[in-house]
This record gives sequence, structure tokens and C-alpha cells, in this order.
Amino acid sequence: MIKFVPPTFKLLRIKKKSIKKNNILMIKKLSLVSLFTLLPASFYFAQTTVFAYLKDAEGKPVEKAEVDLKGSENDVTADKIGYFQFVDLQPGHYQIVITKPNYETKVMEFDVANEKRKDLGAITLYSALTSADQGLAIIDSDGDDEDSNSGQASTVGLLQSSQDIFSRIAAFDLGFYWFRPRGIDGRMGETMLNGISMVKSDNGNVDFGNWGGLNEITRYPEISSNHSPSEYAFGGNSSVVYKNTKASEYRKGFQFTQSLTNRNYRNRTSLRYSSGMSKSGWAFTVMGARRWAEEGIQDGTFYDAYGTYLGIEKKFSDKHSMTFNFIGAPYRRSTSSPSTQEVYDYRGVHYNSYWGYQDGEQRSERVRKGFQPIFQIQDFWKINKKSSLWTSVSYQFGKDKGSRLDWQNVQNPSPTYYRNLPSYYDSLDPNASVTNPDGTTTTAQDAYRTALAAWQSGDTSVTQLDWDKLYRRNMQQAPGTYYGQTGKRALYYMVNDVSDDKIWNAATHFIHNFTDTTKFLLNVSYQNYYSEQYREVNDLLGADFVLNRDPFAATNQPGKSGLFNEGEDNVAKRVGDKMGYDYIFRRQEVKVNPGLKFSTGKFDVFVSAMAGYSSSNREGLFKHYLYQDSYGKGADYNYWNYGLKGQVIYKLNGRNFFVYNGAYYSQAPYLEDLFVNPRVNGSVAPGVKNMVVNANDLSYVISSPFLKLRLTGYLVDTDNETTVQRFFADGLPLNGVDADGNQTNVQSAFVSQIMTDVKKRNMGLELGVDVKVLPTLSLQGLASIGQYTYKNDPMTYFASDAVGAFANGLPYASLGKAYITDYRQGGTPQQAFSLGFRYNNPKYWWVGANWNYFDQNYLDPAALVRTESFVQNDNTHTPYSGLTESELRRVLQPNMLPSSFFLNANAGKSWVIGKYYVLISATVNNILDNRKYITGGFEQTRNAKYPTFSQDLDREFTLFAPKYWYTQGRSYFVNLQFRF
Repeated sequence: MIKFVPPTFKLLRIKKKSIKKNNILMIKKLSLVSLFTLLPASFYFAQTTVFAYLKDAEGKPVEKAEVDLKGSENDVTADKIGYFQFVDLQPGHYQIVITKPNYETKVMEFDVANEKRKDLGAITLYSALTSADQGLAIIDSDGDDEDSNSGQASTVGLLQSSQDIFSRIAAFDLGFYWFRPRGIDGRMGETMLNGISMVKSDNGNVDFGNWGGLNEITRYPEISSNHSPSEYAFGGNSSVVYKNTKASEYRKGFQFTQSLTNRNYRNRTSLRYSSGMSKSGWAFTVMGARRWAEEGIQDGTFYDAYGTYLGIEKKFSDKHSMTFNFIGAPYRRSTSSPSTQEVYDYRGVHYNSYWGYQDGEQRSERVRKGFQPIFQIQDFWKINKKSSLWTSVSYQFGKDKGSRLDWQNVQNPSPTYYRNLPSYYDSLDPNASVTNPDGTTTTAQDAYRTALAAWQSGDTSVTQLDWDKLYRRNMQQAPGTYYGQTGKRALYYMVNDVSDDKIWNAATHFIHNFTDTTKFLLNVSYQNYYSEQYREVNDLLGADFVLNRDPFAATNQPGKSGLFNEGEDNVAKRVGDKMGYDYIFRRQEVKVNPGLKFSTGKFDVFVSAMAGYSSSNREGLFKHYLYQDSYGKGADYNYWNYGLKGQVIYKLNGRNFFVYNGAYYSQAPYLEDLFVNPRVNGSVAPGVKNMVVNANDLSYVISSPFLKLRLTGYLVDTDNETTVQRFFADGLPLNGVDADGNQTNVQSAFVSQIMTDVKKRNMGLELGVDVKVLPTLSLQGLASIGQYTYKNDPMTYFASDAVGAFANGLPYASLGKAYITDYRQGGTPQQAFSLGFRYNNPKYWWVGANWNYFDQNYLDPAALVRTESFVQNDNTHTPYSGLTESELRRVLQPNMLPSSFFLNANAGKSWVIGKYYVLISATVNNILDNRKYITGGFEQTRNAKYPTFSQDLDREFTLFAPKYWYTQGRSYFVNLQFRF
């Protein structure tokens, strides 16, 4: 092996040789040696050379960066390979400041002891452009590479999104428009904070709001893209995102940020302070942030969220340190509604049906609020030169509440309820008599004209909730006596759906380097998840109490109590009381993840395995009048998981690579997929199994100073998936049993739709290109061409809150197969393209723009209307007369959404004024104000039989058309950052 010797040391050796050849210089040398021998020996031998290498986020050397040694005039400049050094440093504590145009200023502190040489390792400088806060709910694509000193750092970097042009464009430019690479659900990934998984056991999602606003703290994660192996966790097939928040890693001093935007919030203010590492080994970082808007871009929405962080780090020695991290982000914000195309045609894409006026003030019925702080302790122990162990313990607790309007024995008050829209009156006989909201009667034709005029003009008494009317209706109730309580019963009222969580986590991360090119990894994690989920009374809207009973029980279940909690002392509920449902989810999970990374010849190999065990159960705290298994602790449902991931990188040369990633693993169902309807019973989905994923991709990668390219083909198969959805349905043949054992017919009810053994296939091509046409100008492009389909016809079941047990004795019944083979999956465009440029000027300013195009976006097919039951006549038990295959294809054709294109632009400038740093940046998305792009939606299934479904579909205005979310139109984000 050829050992690299920095140029400075070579020069010193040459000088020593020349001294030996010159007698005069030899005499001078002896005199100097004699002089230094008079000094204390400890001082003489303590002079140290400190050195490091600078690189950018793509792993390339950063040359000509200025490195300032604080308290000294001995400043240096990094050479062409990013190398710099300081010589003859005495023992003590030092600070350096590294600056270069278009890069973030880097401040580092270090201690010098009795050592001849101190290696600061590879120091990464991040682009000022990519680090600017864009105000998006995405993860910054720049990542730290803490493995830079290992022999495998060069190949590990190929997997980081910060070094992958495709992933970078997909995150920053396409992610704003809800593009999901490869069509993979975010629940298939892993997000880790300080060694702890942040994935929730109930639904598999990550609540990024738990650290909302703390952009400068949670920035620069390490990412293993898609299903590639990760050093920190086995993960899934939607990336592993890992972030450590060590107090000493943040730039010393203050950082103030002020942002202005027209998105979900309007303002963001934050302040961060970092002490740096003191001589006694302590470091502190604290941050506070607030994001707020009296009204966001969507009508009637507001936003008020805080973020707080405290990090304390104690360095005991060069081999041992500990950190304490506290993260808390209380929030209160309102949400916006999906709507049918009819409503958007009347009121535009910013319409929101969830709000109305109360005493002249805006009030929303859908408000999310919560506070679930996180406490974490992490221990870093460098056992020896080859081994290290990180150990983490975490506890998170708190409540998340989501409010909504509810009602009993009255009509849905939502302005977008189908009976409140013009299309409803248009569907009636024009001469039919109808009742106006004020109680008067008129014809359907006149009612249609009146409603149409109100919606087109924006009459808020019609287009929005009328809170004053709801109060009046409740207060006009005559007092009555109910279950021993006398007062006014609420017809309309507000409730909160509450999750009260207590989550313990523990994890270890062990590394052992056998050699410079062989590394063993071991991750072990444990999670104890406890969540009480219930509904509570939020506001009685002028009434005295609300009854904890089923308002439909009298007609659907005559003779039964209808109580949601039989045997309770107080059925009349007041503000703060629990009602409707109350149960506990528990889950314990252990995962073991060994891995091995090694290099041999032109191959780099990474093999990762996983073995896991989970135990889940539900405990009901309410005794529902229809379900015997609603109360008490149910059975434990135990699952073993296994998995294997592999990566092979073949290096054609230093700039051309072939990369293969493969994964085969199983995943236990999440709690909400395991239990059919946990709010009212403890039954599990029939035939539920571990989901199995088989994922493979092959990439060709070019990484050169002038061209970066990744071309990838991928194939991801998913088997045994179980899905559970809840909605309201009309027309289903639901047969209940009354108190005397007689069958009752239920035609309208909230139902749970369960699909088991769902098989999916996601396949396609990805291309990302970055061409540097000038030292300061790059052209970038992306192409994603995918096909995401269902591979089989899964069995479909349904359950209903209004039925209880069916004739088969089970709380669900079979609808047969859902014929969805070859239907496209929904949720993301399956084709996406992007072209753009980035210009970085040496004068500390930059500008960039890109064009994005999306196509082949679909709504997920509603399984209920694609089953045998949909076409079957309940009287003859045969298909409806005259129904042909072509007609069935017509009414059930996939819902394909319109294609769209967008223009985005960004610009910024930074200044370094003495010790101060100022950065201003701005981003404008959707410059042309395209308001025709649908980001998502769902098919309504209120009509679950062919005759009523087709009749509604063929109307001029479909009553139960799909509901959509639209893009928000042109948006901007301006960011000002000041460091001092």
C-alpha cells in the first residue's frame, strides 16, 4: 500500500537533507536544538500538527476554502484535494472557522493534548442553496457521512440522497406536488431520531409534527434510499432516514431565522444557540421556534405551532460521551376538506367546508391539537480502535386530539352534504315539493335555482357552517329527563378523537471493524407501545348534555339498549366526558439486525439481516351494546418477522459503477390493519398474515466532476397485505338481529371494508442527470416512468357498527373477491419528468429554476363496488338483468386524474460580514398558478349496488362523485437567516 504523505511533510524532509549537506546550517541547527533543550520537556514534545480534509455534500474535495484559527493570525487555505493543516499547536482548546463562497460557514472546536498529530477527519461543507429552509414538509436531502474515515465511505455515499441527483430533485422539486418515488407508501420506510424509531405502531406513520419547526436541529439526516441496506436499521422499501441531534455538532453561537410564506402557515421565527464544546467537556444547544397564521392559504384554516429543543452533551473522554435530548412541539391547527368537482367549480380550489361564522368570527370544526414531548438519552462509547457502541433510551408521551362536528337524530349540517348541494335538487322531479332550510316549501326546480345562486355568489350562510343556527337549534330543545338527568339534549355537538400515548424505546448500535474494508454491524431495538384511544365531548353548543348512545339503534336494532357503554352510571355526557368508544392498544416489538460490509477487488458488498417478534392486543374499556368482545383485554396476536437485504457495487473504475439492491422480508400488520373495527370490538381481520415484500433494483451510476447520472430499473412485489377502510354506504344488504332474535334490515350504515391477501407490483425506470456545463452552471433532469398495479383479486369483507354479529356469528361478512387485477394504484403520479438549471455565482448568490410534469395519476379503486355483491340482485341472487361486461367496464373504469406541469424558481444570496453571516433565499412554486392539478382523493361508495350506482353516475351532476384535494396554486417562501 502506498502511504500518502502531505506536501508539507515532504518539504520538511527535503529541508533536513539539505541541512546535513551544509556545515554552516548544521551549526545553526545544533544551536537551535541546544536552545530548545532548555525548555521543559513536556512543552517541547507537545507541539502538535492538526490536519483535515474538506469535502462537499457529494464527497468531492473543496479547494481554496479559508480556514481561520481563532486567536491566531495563522490562517490557511485548503489545497486542491481539500487538505489543510496547522503545525506546532500547543495543548489547549481551539476553534476554527471555515468559509467559502456559496457554502455554509463551518465552525468547529477541538482539543489538543500530548499528541504529535491530530486528525480532524473529513469535514463536510454544505451548499448554502440546499441548506436554505424551503418551508416544506420534507426532509432535507443533504446528509452527514459519519463513515468518512472507513474504507467504504466512497461507496456508501452512492446511496445517500444528498449524492443522488434523482432523489434530490424528487424530494425538493417533485415532493411539493405529492410525488412518491416508485409509488411506495411512506409506511414502508423507517425514520430514526437518535437511534430510536419514530414509526407509530398503530398505523405505521411518522408524525413529523412531533419536531415541527425545528428545521435547523433535524437537518442533514443520513438516508439509505428505497430498499437499500442501512447501517442503523433494517428498514423497509421506502428508505431509512437517520438523524442524530448532538449538542456539540451545531455551529457555536446564535442563529436567527425569519420566514414568510403563503402556505399552511404565514410566518416562522426561530432562534438557536449552541455553546460549543467547553474545555470541561460540556456542550449545550437550545432552540425555540414558532409557526403561525391567522388564516392559511386554504379558506378558514389557521396554524399555531411551537417547537422547542434542548440538547446537553457531556464528553468524558475521547472515547466516551453522553447526550440528553428533549424535543417538544405543541401545536393547534385546523385542516381543510376534500370536495367533489361540483363544489370546486362553484368556489375554487381553496374552498374548505369545515368552517363557518359564529358571532361574526371564523370557527373550524376540524382542529388538531396536541403535545407529545420526547425525552432521549444516548451513550456513545468507543470501545477500542476497532469497536464502538451507541446505546439509546427514549420515552414519549402525550395526547393528540382531533375535533369534529357530530349530531344525533338530525340531518348532516355540512354545507357539502349531498342534500345541501344544487345537484341534489337537480336530481329530483322539477315539480316535486321540497322543504327549504327555513321550513317553507317550494318546488325542486326553484330550490335548485336558489341553491345554485347561493353557491355561485358565495353566500356563507349556505356555503359554510352556520354555527349560530346550530346553537339556536340546541337551545330551542325542550328540557327532558334522560337516564336520570334533566336538561336540553344536544342534537349537534363537538367531539375530540383522542390518542393518549406512552411509548418506551431502547436500542443499541454496535460496530466492529475487522479491517479497513470489513465491518460488522449489529442493531437491536425494543419498543413498548401503549395508546388509549377514545372520544370525548368537546363542546355541547348550548345544550346541557349529549347521550352516549347510538342514534340509529331505534330503527336498526329495535328492542336493544343502543348504549355505547352498557352498565355505566351516567349516560348523559358533558364537556370532557368520554363517549362513543374507549380502548387501549398495546404492542411490544423486538428487532435484531446484524449486517456485514466488505470490499474485495472491484466489489463492495453489504448484507443485512433481520429477525423480529411482535405481540399486539386490544383492551376495551366500553361495553358496546352489539359486541360481546368489545369489553376487556383480548387475545395476544404474535408475529415473527424475517428479512434479508443485500447490496453489491461493482466498480468499473473510479467514476462508473453498477449497483444492485435486493430485499426480501416480512412485516407484521400494524394495529389498525390487524383489528377490523377496534372502536367497538376486538375482532381481527380474517386471514390476516405478515406482509411479504420482494424488492430488486439495478443501477448504472456515473460520478465525475462534470457528469452525475443514475439510471435504475426496479421491481417491487408486495404480497399478503391487509387493508382496512371505513366509510358510509347505502344499499348494502345488512341483516341484523333484534332483541327477540328476529332479523332486521339495515340499508345505510358506517362500514369497515377489509381486503386480505392484497398483491401489488411496482415496476419502472428512474433517470437522474446533472451536467456541469460551466464551473458555476449545472443542468439537471429527472425521468420517472412507473407502472403500479394490483396483481390479484383479493377477498373482501365488510363489518358495520349498526349490525353487530351477522348470521354467520361473526362481526363481518364476505363480499367475495374484489375484481381489481391490473387496476392502477392511487396516491401518486406514475410518470414524472423534470428539467432545470442551477447557477452558483462566486459572488455568493445563486439562482435556479425547473419545469416539472406529472402524468398517469389515479384514484385507488374502491373495492366494495368491484365485488360480486355489486352486480348481484339480492332477490334472485344472480347478476342484474341486462347487465353486460361492456356496461360494467364503463361504470367501473379507473379514475385517471388530469396531467399537469409546473414551473418553479429559487434564488438567494449570502454575506459574510466579519463574524456575522446573513443569508436570504426565496422559492416560488407553481409560478403559472396552475389550479387544475389534483394531488389526491378517493372514490365515494355511498351506492354499493349497480342500479343506484349507474343511475347516479349518469346524472348531469353525480351526487356521490369522487372527492379530491387540489394543489394550492402559486406559493412562495422567503427565508432570512442571521448568525452571530
